[in-house]
Parts: sequence; structure tokens; C-alpha cells
Amino acid sequence: MNRRTFISRFAGLSASGVLATIWPALLGIPSALGQDVDTNAILNDPEAPTAGNPKGDVTIVAFLDYNCPFCKQSAPDLVRIVKSDGRIRLVYKDWPILSEASVYGAQLAVAAHYQGKYDAVHHALMGIPGRRISKERMLEAVRASGVDMVRLQADLDAKADAITALLRRNLAQADSIDLQGTPAYLVGPFRTSTLDYAGFKQVVADARAKQAAKQN
Repeated sequence: MNRRTFISRFAGLSASGVLATIWPALLGIPSALGQDVDTNAILNDPEAPTAGNPKGDVTIVAFLDYNCPFCKQSAPDLVRIVKSDGRIRLVYKDWPILSEASVYGAQLAVAAHYQGKYDAVHHALMGIPGRRISKERMLEAVRASGVDMVRLQADLDAKADAITALLRRNLAQADSIDLQGTPAYLVGPFRTSTLDYAGFKQVVADARAKQAAKQN
């Protein structure tokens, strides 16, 4: 399902709790299609969680949804290529387009970033098998991840505006490059979707080759 289909389907639904404050704000984002792409904003948003080598020679930007089975399929191989390669910088873009529960999962993951636990929560959510995962199941997985739940709720409350702003920027960035669904991986100059380890390894090699050709 792409972002436009999701917004059309869910725009009339009401939410409760924290979602009541964040989801209408996400729906209100203006489309960035047709505008110039701000590459630096995509690669270097200071609020976006990152992993891997901060000085890596190739950057992978991963647009993901915690209800996307294909994101979950690729997740272990994405982690593996970042670790085994050692020269990759990974930028996470929580892009909740599939359900209201997806937004809730994104909130939890981003809030965990404030206590240095984004990776733990991200991997816990990606580790839930299947699709149409409920908010309750997501919360259960987050509790089991070792995150400080009291701190997490405090950050969800205190940082609600910042979390909303980050998710809105992610949505705008996805629109600006006309992404249609998850997962979407930007690897150097290339754009791709679901990959296994060999696929990630190949596209990273291609990105390096492209960069080397530009320097010659």
C-alpha cells in the first residue's frame, strides 16, 4: 500500500491517546512532489536515528514501516551488511504508511531514541512476524526489549511535537522522491526495495563503483 492510498483510506478515522495528537498532524503534511529534493535533509537530519559507521563511504537510507512484512524480511540482511561491511552509514526513516498502529510503532521507536534505545526498540518491532500488528502487540514487544518504559512514556509526552515533526519530515522526504511503498532503500545514488544480503552487497558495491567513477 502506498502513502496516498493509506491517507485516503484512514483520513476519516479518529484516534485515541497519543495518536490523537500525532496522526492528524501527519495527515496535514503538504505534498513535496514536484519540488526540489533536499538531499542534505534526507541524509543528515540531526533527529533521524543512525547506525553503522558515522564516517562510512556509503550511506543507506531506509524508509520502513513496522507493519510491512517485506521490511521485516530484509531487516536481518540489512543489519548483516552494515556490520560485515564496516564502512556503511545507515539512516533510519520511520515512514508509517500502512496503518494507525504503524504510526504508534514509529512513535515508540523514535521516543526510544532519546534514551539511546532506538536500535533495541526498532529490532523488537521488526522482529514481530506478520502484518497488521496491533498497538498492543507492539507495546508488548517494546516492553520486552529492555527499554525504560517510564522514561519512554515521559519522552512520548515531552517530545510529542518533536516526534511529530520528524515523522512529518520523513513523509515529506518520501514524497519529494516519489516513493510509493515500503521498504525503500536509498543506497548512494541508487533506489531499491526488498533485498537479501547478496542484493545489499551488490548495490553497495555498485554505489562505490559509481562514486569512484565520478572521482576519475
